[in-house]
Amino acid sequence: MEDSKLPLSLRNNLLDLFGQIEREFENLYIENLELRREIDSLNERLTGDGQIIEGGDPTKGALKTKASHSTSQLSQKLKTTYKASTSKIVSSFKATTGSRALCQLLKEYVGHRDGIWDLSVTRTQPVVLGTASADHSALLWSIETGKCLLRYAGHAGSVNSIKFHPTEQMALTASGDQTAHIWRYMVQLPAPQPPPDVSAPCDDDQDSSDREEGEVDGEGPFEVPTVRVATATLKSHQGVVIAADWLVGGRQVVTASWDRAANLYEVETSELVHTLTGHDQELTHCCTHPTQRLVVTSSRDTTFRLWDFRDPSIHSVNVFQGHTDTVTSAVFTVGDNVVSGSDDRTVKVWDLKNMRSPIATIRTDSAVNRISVSANQRIIALPHDNRQVRLFDMSGVRLARLPRSNRMGHRRMVCCTAWNEENQSCNLFTCGFDRQAIGWNINIPALLQEK
Repeated sequence: MEDSKLPLSLRNNLLDLFGQIEREFENLYIENLELRREIDSLNERLTGDGQIIEGGDPTKGALKTKASHSTSQLSQKLKTTYKASTSKIVSSFKATTGSRALCQLLKEYVGHRDGIWDLSVTRTQPVVLGTASADHSALLWSIETGKCLLRYAGHAGSVNSIKFHPTEQMALTASGDQTAHIWRYMVQLPAPQPPPDVSAPCDDDQDSSDREEGEVDGEGPFEVPTVRVATATLKSHQGVVIAADWLVGGRQVVTASWDRAANLYEVETSELVHTLTGHDQELTHCCTHPTQRLVVTSSRDTTFRLWDFRDPSIHSVNVFQGHTDTVTSAVFTVGDNVVSGSDDRTVKVWDLKNMRSPIATIRTDSAVNRISVSANQRIIALPHDNRQVRLFDMSGVRLARLPRSNRMGHRRMVCCTAWNEENQSCNLFTCGFDRQAIGWNINIPALLQEK
């Protein structure tokens, strides 16, 4: 290894992974020896019992058959256990060595002074990343360089969500100060830098050590343009505004609040058009359909609701009751599906044409926060309380887990995910309570081929 041409970080990563494999095989070898001793001991006991039975019991044939059958069952059970353990090790080895090109860390976006609740990617040029933080600010970032381009400082409370106008350079932010703000931005992208030489596998069985808890590098954005005044302030709620989104066309917005209501506003006049009531507890999220005048709102009351504004005179509502704990988010896909995530550790895929029961259920080992679904490939990205991010397809098949080791990934709860499929490559962005956002390059064709 002294003459290796591999970068030091990659060499260390390989050594760490092969060390894990060696430890797993060592444990498996010890377990196998113990199982073999148990089998030998049981065989000796059964053989001894058989000899006694042959000398003094006319039913020896039946008993011998029964004993033989018991031995066979035990052996089969032990073989099954051994095979399952071996398969797990082998599959882990395959994922570790064969999936290196699936996920590549693109960039880390460090500058917020508190946890990041939400993030979003602009739908117009120039394409930038927006983050919403508990530090009362929203920041816009260059995706390629990781440089902070602009800061919005108009809120007096935590900024809980950020969404961009479909055609104009405007942002919509929701805040703990009981308002939602619409504000304009102008940014200029810096010259791109060479991509970092950092890559890692999407490995479902990797269990690397975590980085030490501590302060994030950097003390915030320096000398960046700051916007302090909103173009419009929406202030009809009586509680924290937890989320907001643009309706198709960008002429109206919907907000969701802890006052148990969602509000629909006209953008041009800031006028309150409708108050959507019905939830029994605080709202947690709202989302609009990309091509139709449909809205979903999720709540701590374990339900999410579908609101239909396609007919101005009828605002029908459907209630989805499939979760047993807080519904943390519900989002539309391109088509007739809604995907909901919950603190009950499940994600459910629903058909809007038949809402009686979900068409797929994903069960996880940790609470699920604000999910997102890629528009082109319909891949669901799940951010978890346990710092992991997992990828699933719409049928509930697990595709991958984003790397989390002492060199990359989030150190605390992951709050939100967002996709960007505008370019040739597919990027996934994640943010967490460790004050940073992370951009990942996802090799979709390789990911689907692995499946």
